[in-house]
Amino acid sequence: MNKPFRHFAALAASLLVVSGCATTPPPASVADTIARTPQLSTLSKLVSDAGLADTLRGPGPFTVFAPTDEAFKSVPAATLTALGNDKERLKAVLMYHVVPGAMLSANVKNGPAKTAQGANVALARSGAFVTVDDAVVTSADIAATNGVVQVVDRVLMPPAR
Repeated sequence: MNKPFRHFAALAASLLVVSGCATTPPPASVADTIARTPQLSTLSKLVSDAGLADTLRGPGPFTVFAPTDEAFKSVPAATLTALGNDKERLKAVLMYHVVPGAMLSANVKNGPAKTAQGANVALARSGAFVTVDDAVVTSADIAATNGVVQVVDRVLMPPAR
């Protein structure tokens, strides 16, 4: 192989490695993974408003059943306003979406799971189809440094105490 071609081949290989790294975001915490996922912008704002971002950047591990922006659109405006005005209730609703431990969709067992809020959610799996309460996981197993994010199509509301 001639010398200029070897240099070109080495340069091309280096560019492939660098470009491959540029398209893969660096590992991030659950909070930061939610923040950088465009379809989870409402959840990210609420996590920040509730003062939970640092908690979800903590050691975990956490599984977050993360409602999409579309899911929040189906929540009555009065309910969202009430949550915005009651930080403790907002925290309770958000922590109802968090299950301690890193739970990949393939490892979901049918039955109850205790949330970080304290109440149980109903988990079910049939093949690759996973539900939590009445929400469906639409994007599964988004890895984070301190857990996993499972994107869901509904906002979960904890049972009244």
